[in-house]
Amino acid sequence: MPSCHHASGVQDQGCRKVTYTKRRICALKGSTVAISCTYGSGYIVKTPLWFSPKQSASWRDKSIPEDLTRDPGYVGSVEYRNKETWRYDGPSILRITDLREEDSAEYRFTFKTYNFEWGHSFPGTTLSVTGLCGIIHIVSGLQVKVTPAAEGQKTLTCNTTCTLTDNPNPTYIWYKNRQVVTEKTSPYSVYSNAVDSYSCAVKGHEDLSSHAVYKPKTTVSVSTSGEIVEGSSVTLTCSSDANPPVQSYTWWYKKNAGHYQSMTGPQHVFNQIQSSDSGEYYCEAQNEMGTERSRTINMGVKYGPKSMSVSVSPSGEIVEGSSVTLTCSGDANSPVDKYRWYKKDGASLTRSEKKYKFTTISSEDSGEYYCEAENKYGRLNSSSLSVDIQCKYS
Repeated sequence: MPSCHHASGVQDQGCRKVTYTKRRICALKGSTVAISCTYGSGYIVKTPLWFSPKQSASWRDKSIPEDLTRDPGYVGSVEYRNKETWRYDGPSILRITDLREEDSAEYRFTFKTYNFEWGHSFPGTTLSVTGLCGIIHIVSGLQVKVTPAAEGQKTLTCNTTCTLTDNPNPTYIWYKNRQVVTEKTSPYSVYSNAVDSYSCAVKGHEDLSSHAVYKPKTTVSVSTSGEIVEGSSVTLTCSSDANPPVQSYTWWYKKNAGHYQSMTGPQHVFNQIQSSDSGEYYCEAQNEMGTERSRTINMGVKYGPKSMSVSVSPSGEIVEGSSVTLTCSGDANSPVDKYRWYKKDGASLTRSEKKYKFTTISSEDSGEYYCEAENKYGRLNSSSLSVDIQCKYS
């Protein structure tokens, strides 16, 4: 019997036909779609079913269509209208609920009679489920695109990744901090650097809204939780919760009360940190919605004694019998815990204070003196000081 092809289906001269209502359908992720066709036969219909050529090895390898209702990938999400009461001819509707991106496929209807099988080798309806795309965060097939507008403003556009079959020119619901603010066909204008978040949904599908867009929420962390000690490795990390994703990170820092400087990148790394790196640090993160800075970290680098020296008081000529004080001085970030005094001839003096006092100095006290300072980060000897005692004549 001769047969002919139609744009929406296949049939022969009134006896056998499968005609699809739509050849292409675009639907939102998470929604429900109805794919329909009409079919007919001059014979009693036996075992009609819907299937997808992409399904399983049983179809690909053996050319045996597999009923979608028996496919593990579709269990609980597909149903046929009047599946058990097929007529000699009439409509058939395949409903797929809670659509996933992997449900994007071609779907075909086929039926058998006692004399022949019909429909499975001809093209069916192609379903596209909109999903994640590019660098913009999308959920349910919706995306909010951010573009610059007039100075101080941004334009938000709500898009679907393909034209929705059941609603090609939708009205969008716009949300500000999850509260409805307006209904528009899109776009929607907002102020740059606004602290609010914005999302959208197709009217009639409010339960399938997009991800919200918002400027970065920026934080900064230090690789070590304890004290920062000179010579150690330290990393400052700038991180951010943002949508669209962060485009750039900038570090701002001011060392030891100097002027602010900047560097780019999400991390500021010190392989061997120095006391000169002490100062204020904060970072800024920027995306298409605006810029946000982190809190400021006041970073103090701990270190042991440095640049130790000994001074004498009073200065000038020292006369036998006078009162003289030696003072141990230097730089240390963390107080000095211990001082030790030495005479360069190898003698260790008994006192352990910062100052060493001669109540009545004698000529025997002449010589070179130095001190040692110690804290929990290290210890260091000072340079030596020569003390020359002049005799006192009667």
